[in-house]
Amino acid sequence: MKHPKQNKRAPQTHPSALAVPSYHRILVKHGLIEKTLSIPDAYKVFLKVGADPEIQKLRRKVERGSKIKHVPALYLATAMALQGMTKQDLDALKLRIEKKRV
Repeated sequence: MKHPKQNKRAPQTHPSALAVPSYHRILVKHGLIEKTLSIPDAYKVFLKVGADPEIQKLRRKVERGSKIKHVPALYLATAMALQGMTKQDLDALKLRIEKKRV
């Protein structure tokens, strides 16, 4: 006879959370895009964020520390770089991105 807890599965994440790519969640979390922005547009913004010199500088520090080179690590390094920025830095980044968009 099995113990009752053995029959339970691990809780699954909400399907709608998995439907949104990680780069979209990263940008929304840091206030760089609206949650309603389409996925293709969000990716374009993510590429612009990644091309920003300040983000590249911060991302290099993260990459040097952990020696990460694969693609998911690029998202992680960008997220960590954004996380290390102050509110003023994020606002300045948002302005630079919007200038590039226009």
